[in-house]
Amino acid sequence: MKLRFAIFCSAILLAGISNSQTQGISYTAVGKGVATTFVTDYHSLGINASSLGFGTGFEGKKTTFGMTEFNFGVYSDSLNVGKLKQLYSAVRQDISGKVEDPARWEQQREYAQEYLNSGIAMDFTYNWLGFSYQGEKFGGIAFNVSESYNWYSKFNETTTDLVFNGKYSNYFDSLTVVFGTDTSVIANSTTLSEDTLSNAILGSVAVPLRISEITNGSAVKFAWNRYYNFGYGRKVFGDSMFAVYGGIGGRFIQSMALFDLESSDDGFYIYSSFNPNYDIDYGAISNLNPSNYKDAGIIPKSVGNGYGVDLSATIMLFKKLKIAAAVNNIGSVTYTRNVYRVEDSLVSDISLNGMENFNVTNSIYSFLEDGGILSLVGEEKYKVKNAANYRLGASIELGNIARFGMDIVGPFDVDNPGSLVNPIISFGGDVRLFKRIRLSAGYLGGGVYKHNVPLGINFELKGGAYEFGISSRDALSFFVDGSNSISTAFGFARIRI
Repeated sequence: MKLRFAIFCSAILLAGISNSQTQGISYTAVGKGVATTFVTDYHSLGINASSLGFGTGFEGKKTTFGMTEFNFGVYSDSLNVGKLKQLYSAVRQDISGKVEDPARWEQQREYAQEYLNSGIAMDFTYNWLGFSYQGEKFGGIAFNVSESYNWYSKFNETTTDLVFNGKYSNYFDSLTVVFGTDTSVIANSTTLSEDTLSNAILGSVAVPLRISEITNGSAVKFAWNRYYNFGYGRKVFGDSMFAVYGGIGGRFIQSMALFDLESSDDGFYIYSSFNPNYDIDYGAISNLNPSNYKDAGIIPKSVGNGYGVDLSATIMLFKKLKIAAAVNNIGSVTYTRNVYRVEDSLVSDISLNGMENFNVTNSIYSFLEDGGILSLVGEEKYKVKNAANYRLGASIELGNIARFGMDIVGPFDVDNPGSLVNPIISFGGDVRLFKRIRLSAGYLGGGVYKHNVPLGINFELKGGAYEFGISSRDALSFFVDGSNSISTAFGFARIRI
């Protein structure tokens, strides 16, 4: 059995059903839908490093530690919650090695291709460890290590047919079948018996099309990265009436996997780089690849390394009103292991069977494995720009009781793997109850999201010395069948001293 998506998959199994491209590991911000002027301590890394200069917000507390925090979500432009739950279930079953009932799967095949035709985004972020120190004169410094997985895919009908059905695709007019020692070529037809189909070894077409023609209108953007984040922020000048805060941050990036497919009237390209734990059978072409790498360890090793830089500033008025702007993750990653590009060649035949469940992430095997759709060429290296973003945010505090704000988060370049699809606009805030509980709620739309209503609860015990909570990017998914996302974010071990 192939080892699929290694650490990411293990994390999902531990997390259960759970998000967030715009709130990072800050589960407290997920429930509001806004983060730019709300986050503090190490939660501000990758969002707004200048907020490290604000202090922790809890009297006498300067140092914050945290771990066991994650966000996970699945979103679609057209699939409802019920179908997204089926997708999530397929991913979990695939990871755990459970085999779905073949009879049930055969009944579902007719509509299962909808999963590939629909725009689907999945993102997962996990905080291994976070630390920050915030003092009035020194400012604030922070560090954390996090794991990030981002997937977006949408295929046209022909590509969906090839990925999903493999050699049985309607694209092929002939099938090569083997019965014992007898090999013959027959016409591909919907009337063929199951016995004949089970003996087919190859699908072929007399008048083949190029990859760029077949995939036109399709895209896959996938990146799995580990970030070693750091940042510093402090007050630059000002007083209680008007103050300016500045922040700078960055990260060292280790990338475990990349798949970048873009096919449109404007151009065509496909690049990939996967660590050996994915167990992709590239065939003989791997021996000719100058970046061929086969050392699969228990812990997946990086196939690319790079960096990212963050810059941010916040204006504070009357210690109540904040206005902030930030650019995050400007930089790149260079891949040097198992790097492949794709030639725009003719697709004349395929020997692979196609997909066996709803798990759209397994489509990479249909593309890359020997006998699949693509004709690969090994490369020495490939450099890709990060999924950088810009942020604009504002918020106001109403005493110690409530806070409200808004965010605009957008991509620097939507073509970069892992980038937001479109700008996201959100409104939200939180209300404190009984000095120990914060209830949060909001609204967000844009990107792959339609109309989402975030909701969360956070517990702050012993004056903020210990904190934990849970939230969701879209509470509607628990009550409305027509919602287009499922998500949850959770934090268990946040300590301040």
